[in-house]
Amino acid sequence: MTERRINIRKPYFDLIKNGVKTVEVRVGYPGMRKIAAGQVLVFRSGDESCRTEVVKVVEYPSFEAMADAEDIAAIGGDMGRGELLAACRDIYPPEKEALGVLAIHLRRPTT
Repeated sequence: MTERRINIRKPYFDLIKNGVKTVEVRVGYPGMRKIAAGQVLVFRSGDESCRTEVVKVVEYPSFEAMADAEDIAAIGGDMGRGELLAACRDIYPPEKEALGVLAIHLRRPTT
């Protein structure tokens, strides 16, 4: 399985790097749907990078359904549910959300 690089906004990158964010939310673009358990994802923000491994990927029909099922703190740190949903919708308009919502569960490699 190949390593994949993903660009991410700095605040979310820092949460992943610091081990706070263990679930990355993306919409169901064809390329994102190829991400699978065991795959290495390298998140990038500017000149910084952070290696992670995919534990599992869970698909939801909407951001609300994802927020109902997932641990909000694992996605957005200290964000509340409403703030998290607003942040998701700021990044992805309704037509992108309609592609499906992917909750990508991550862990930092121990090596």
